[in-house]
Amino acid sequence: MPADRYLTLAAILAFAVVLPAQAQTKWTHPHSDIYVSPSGDDTADGSGAHPFKTLPRAQKAVRAANAGGDITVILADGVYPLTAPLIFTQADGGQKGFSVVWKAAPQARPVLSGGVGVTGWKVHDAAKHIYVADVPKGTDSRQLWVNDKLAERAQIEISRDTVTFTETGMVLKDASLNLAALPDQHRIEVESQGFFTSRFSPVEKITGNTITMQQPAWSNNIWGYDSIPYPFHPELSHLLLQNSLAFLTKANQWYIDPAAGKLYYKPADGADMRTAKVVLPRLEVLVSAAGTPDAPISDLSFTGLQFSYTSWMGPSSPEGFASQQSGSFLTGRAAAFPKNVLEVCKTGCPEFETVRNTWHQTPAAVQFAAAEHIVLDGNVFAHLGQYALGIGNDKNANLSGQGLATADIVVSRNVFTDLAGGAILSGGVLPDAHHPSDPKLTNRQLVIENNLIQNISQDYKDNSAILSTYVWNTVIIHNDISGAPYDAIDVGYGWGYVDAGGNPNYRTRQRGYGTVAQGGGGNPVYDTPTTHKDVFVGFNRVYKVKQLFADGGAIYNLGACPDCVFAENHVFDIGDRIALYFDEGSRGILARNNVVEDASQWLNINTARSALPLRTSTNNTARGNWHNTTKTGGIWSAYQEDLIVDDHLITDGKWPDEAKQVMANAGIMPEAGPVEFGDVKPRAKPVDWPKPDGSPVAEKIRKPQ
Repeated sequence: MPADRYLTLAAILAFAVVLPAQAQTKWTHPHSDIYVSPSGDDTADGSGAHPFKTLPRAQKAVRAANAGGDITVILADGVYPLTAPLIFTQADGGQKGFSVVWKAAPQARPVLSGGVGVTGWKVHDAAKHIYVADVPKGTDSRQLWVNDKLAERAQIEISRDTVTFTETGMVLKDASLNLAALPDQHRIEVESQGFFTSRFSPVEKITGNTITMQQPAWSNNIWGYDSIPYPFHPELSHLLLQNSLAFLTKANQWYIDPAAGKLYYKPADGADMRTAKVVLPRLEVLVSAAGTPDAPISDLSFTGLQFSYTSWMGPSSPEGFASQQSGSFLTGRAAAFPKNVLEVCKTGCPEFETVRNTWHQTPAAVQFAAAEHIVLDGNVFAHLGQYALGIGNDKNANLSGQGLATADIVVSRNVFTDLAGGAILSGGVLPDAHHPSDPKLTNRQLVIENNLIQNISQDYKDNSAILSTYVWNTVIIHNDISGAPYDAIDVGYGWGYVDAGGNPNYRTRQRGYGTVAQGGGGNPVYDTPTTHKDVFVGFNRVYKVKQLFADGGAIYNLGACPDCVFAENHVFDIGDRIALYFDEGSRGILARNNVVEDASQWLNINTARSALPLRTSTNNTARGNWHNTTKTGGIWSAYQEDLIVDDHLITDGKWPDEAKQVMANAGIMPEAGPVEFGDVKPRAKPVDWPKPDGSPVAEKIRKPQ
């Protein structure tokens, strides 16, 4: 059959019936197109002349035809409102070796939207410059977008010095706030921005100066590490009260009253609410795609689409958001929760370790699990209320109920911007993520390349731009990342406690491995490595990150990572922060030929000094790096085989040609084409730099560094 032959849907179905499966490898794939347009008609035939109107109708047509050939769903320009998430199962991917592609029509940017426009604004309080609009009663959200920018929830900051923390809530020393008079007290939340966590805990009631908090959120937020009462470095932390009309005091803040069906907004002076574009999200998830580990969804691509407007409502529940690191959080009430917790578990305790293997992950707006041969290319992930893209996360973070089990996933040339959470979350944190009970659950072979990530983690500020936990063979290359309160690229997880043989510091100080009856955390000691191995993080351009949290690093690893390399990244303009960070349990990592400009520490390793002479982070090498600051952190010594060799300190501002070439190569490669979205573009590189001389695919022709 000629390669350029296009078949009708009916013809493809006929082929599927009359040809045996084994014959399909002997002829060129038949191919058909299905068209969708916001002005289409779901009773039409899905042709170019008579497109469908909705994505679920197109999905139904795909399922009828994808066993007989390659299918391309072509989306015309415009907005596709979703009233429910799109659920893709194994039946929606390519069948029998064929593929399914959902793509934008030429010069189109179709928007998959979980939001609804809000109009009809009226003055509510002229003196305070507050407007109000009607929304359907019962509608709630944690995010609002005004003129394509994330607005801020109504909030005020209070000093920790004016608060006494208790096991049930807080007592305010400052009576002038008069919080007991506020309505809808159960909607008020406390946010704590600590040393590396961003936490939310909802209020139950306020009596006098006493704030009683909802459970179990409060209990989970007051123990462990960097908790609400005891953040590391409290002088750097922030404590806020959110989500009351009384807190609506600054321009670009908003508040919603679901019971009354009212949305309030305080615009900037001079803004015209008659012409403002206001979008309120009504979905938590846009797309959830998963098969099963035995029958994964496969051969599915999304190209040129825009995914926008979600709001994850989990933190508004009594569970709150007891974040532990990068969006993993506690739920429920621990059986071993100790008495007098504020005294005995200020900075960890054995009882806290009993829940370490039960943490949940933040569900992403677009989710993939039990999936293989998936491509996301040239899309825009913008205006989303949590992590934008989840790949192989634990099942508790997937609407499908499936988790992990991803292979051969490519995320390329996408734009991630204006997000409440991080950009990409890959891998899980539960035992089946790091030591799969079934090999099919293993996450493996993930490529993240040539993506532009800007202005993310605006609400969940401890979310990394890219976090890849336990994924065997991850490649993160040529990304341009800026505008993040926390880290740019984090790989690994677990602090070494689930690595082969365990973490001696965790055993001795946290008592995480002993039996619960004997006062230990009760966690197992594994004899085999985790699936966090064979990771390459290279050629990335990282700047304007670490804008809030002092802990962590612009590029960061946690736990053992055999055959892992951080190479030829350019990190700059991060202020008084750490550039390259090997955190607790890091082992077997090579950091080579990176360029670091103007960081407070160009390199740091957590060697758990208090555990010496026991060794926790070993066999790491920093080789041939260029930097213009002298400071490093941790113990770099032959005793632990943590070595800095062939180092280049630049003190005169004159970077050598080799370093300039690394700078030129870092970030999105020219051959990727423009990767941008409106005014969201990579920062221009200096004109006197050399031209990029090739990506890793051209490694053989490049001069070795």
